[in-house]
Amino acid sequence: MKQQGPEIGNLSSRFFAYTQLKKRDSIRTGELSPVLGITDSQERDLLRRLSRSGWIVRLKRGVYLVPSRIPAGGKYSPGTALILKKLMEETGGKYQICGPTAFNFYGFDEQITNVTYVYNNRISGSRSIGNLAFQFIKISDERLGSINILRTPEGVEVNYSSKARTLMDAVYDWSRFNSLPRGYDWISQEVKGDLKFAAELVETTVQYGNQATVRRIGYLLDTLVQNSRTINKLQCRLSDSKALIPWIPVNPPKGTANRKWGVIVNG
Repeated sequence: MKQQGPEIGNLSSRFFAYTQLKKRDSIRTGELSPVLGITDSQERDLLRRLSRSGWIVRLKRGVYLVPSRIPAGGKYSPGTALILKKLMEETGGKYQICGPTAFNFYGFDEQITNVTYVYNNRISGSRSIGNLAFQFIKISDERLGSINILRTPEGVEVNYSSKARTLMDAVYDWSRFNSLPRGYDWISQEVKGDLKFAAELVETTVQYGNQATVRRIGYLLDTLVQNSRTINKLQCRLSDSKALIPWIPVNPPKGTANRKWGVIVNG
């Protein structure tokens, strides 16, 4: 039996026959030995060879994603949505795509990143899964939320941070995402196009932001929105600290002091 590309052997054929019969999309180490009548060593070698050839994808240690049929050309590409869904199921975690990936998704930034940025509550660091690269950012359960659930053409749900959460994080996580002062322009664009968006951004900032984020977004919205009720929700979150922070953190802290929001307007 031949496919386009490498030749598939008898043991590999039995492997795919089993996964297709059982309608499995993932396999664990130790599962195949009794089914295929092979040793644990032969099972490890089989999974390693199939993974290296690109016919299956190693999700994490001992767990592999399996295609519903032998992939044409011998390369299986499960896609970002399925990888994240299965990985979070395996770790018992929650996630949402964020940062530069979300900036591009919502059309704020035209630059397409080769890395998918992911807030989650289980994993930290860079990982390559299949032919895709991920940057996992571990945050607390309390900071996960405000998501936009989409469905891929294959029927897999994928979680993006909402537009308001994405813009709030452009200010909150500016040093990680290199997103200021660009993020202020994105926020201004959205608020001017839809004044109701300001209220959504305020609610998101109140729930998920910190003091620095409240101050910076508060000052910006004060220049854009006349609705004092909306702004007051942010003011109520301000601490009693008299220390000033730069509005644009990448610029020297020189400028006019805005005492209302505790920022130095330095750009």
